[in-house]
Amino acid sequence: MMIQAKGPVWHQKQKKQGIIPKGLTGIDREATWSKSNADGWVYGHGTFSMVSHDVSVLGCFVWMPNSAHEAKRMWVETERYTGTIDTIIMDSKADDCGLFRDFKEKRRMNFITQPRRNMDKTPERRAFIQAMQSHKNKQYYKERSQTVEPMQGIVKDIFDLDRCWMRGNQNNRWLFAAMGIAIQMHQLQAYQNNQSTWAIKSEVLGNG
Repeated sequence: MMIQAKGPVWHQKQKKQGIIPKGLTGIDREATWSKSNADGWVYGHGTFSMVSHDVSVLGCFVWMPNSAHEAKRMWVETERYTGTIDTIIMDSKADDCGLFRDFKEKRRMNFITQPRRNMDKTPERRAFIQAMQSHKNKQYYKERSQTVEPMQGIVKDIFDLDRCWMRGNQNNRWLFAAMGIAIQMHQLQAYQNNQSTWAIKSEVLGNG
């Protein structure tokens, strides 16, 4: 998830040249640019999150550079779950035959993503696309829209994260981690009490 930086936008060309226009103050100099189909270009900080499938709880919510590669971060973050989980699902940013092969051969995990269109020129690519389009995998990917994406929306809503609270990598690193832990604590409590792990906003923010 991309979150706009606190303060004004530092345009890409000027940032690359290290030029701050006269009169422009309060820039987050460590924020970076990235683009998504949903949000377009955003100058800010990124977050990486994981959500469990059967019971919707936040597995992690951590800072990452806005310009960083989410699929590479996913490979790092999921190593600890080798032997514990059997399926990993991510959007089309993770459309990579090599990643699919590595998850299968090195971690014995089924990796599911959305293949890009018109990218079926090699036998390996066609086999990869065929695997992604199996009925089971397509159903799992469809259910992702009911788990991962809404969970990110909950974090964004609870903490009003349309824009970063603070400037700088370190500040946002610890802040996002604290937000993730707060969500996890209250979701665990809700789960143990047989309550919804989604309706936790008032508990996180306090009932007063």
